[in-house]
Amino acid sequence: MKGKIIKGIAGFYYVWCEDEILYECRARGGFRKEGIKPLVGDNVEIQILDREAALGNMEEILPRKNELIRPAVANVDQAMVVFAMADPMPNLNLLDRFLVMMEWQGIDTVICFSKQDIVPAEEEERLRQVYAGCASRVLAVSNKSHTGIEEVRECLRGKTTVLAGPSGVGKSSLVNHLYPQAGMQTGAISGKISRGKHTTRHSELFHIGRQTFLFDTPGFSSLRLPDLPKEELNQYLAEFVPYEGQCRYPGCSHIHEPGCIVKENLEKGNICRSRYENYVQMFEELAESERSKNWRTKK
Repeated sequence: MKGKIIKGIAGFYYVWCEDEILYECRARGGFRKEGIKPLVGDNVEIQILDREAALGNMEEILPRKNELIRPAVANVDQAMVVFAMADPMPNLNLLDRFLVMMEWQGIDTVICFSKQDIVPAEEEERLRQVYAGCASRVLAVSNKSHTGIEEVRECLRGKTTVLAGPSGVGKSSLVNHLYPQAGMQTGAISGKISRGKHTTRHSELFHIGRQTFLFDTPGFSSLRLPDLPKEELNQYLAEFVPYEGQCRYPGCSHIHEPGCIVKENLEKGNICRSRYENYVQMFEELAESERSKNWRTKK
């Protein structure tokens, strides 16, 4: 029988099947020998061992549409990253890293700023302007007043979306607004594995409407950059792309070189300074990583 992995934990995979039963499955041993790791979102075929007890074995992983590395999920159409406008103050460096990660993996991103009700309208507009060109859409919501929830729902409709963001930004509350049954589904899994009250420690998938799926992923407080050459980093910042090839020197890093069109537009206010400063920090981090690799190779 065919189904989709909605959660994996402690060697068990929970598969929602065509008969609308959630089966607890073990993966066949061959997956490990073949170097295949099942991911949340995988479409699979299972062998039913006990329908009444909802037990099965996972026999085959069907071809993936795509596979994200961080977070590790499969078959997604877009990512929605949630950051609070305040309480906690948004870590824009972390947000920029996430945007680079999704751009590198070829996934469209929607930015959702939460806690709209506790900031002035001017702050909301400032954040919208900073990120207007960095994502397919920039949304603002309040879980308290329900403002913007329907706009989020419309953005998700008909797609498989991975939901990510730091802890404490209202991500779980947003999931509860979009899909109140989430707690019931999670409770069913927790009961099977004798877990207590739910916190999002693992990615899990919710079917929230017709052809509409939502991955809920654990909160993160840091994010390691993908392993890419530092010279390629500028390709993943939307503001830099229009100026590609216009600098005085080919391969301009947009940091130290004279005649840099990117730096000229930074001074003119056409590029957000915080976005640029985060780019410089990420560039230097990649450069240091390359130096460390070269040193280990020579050693």
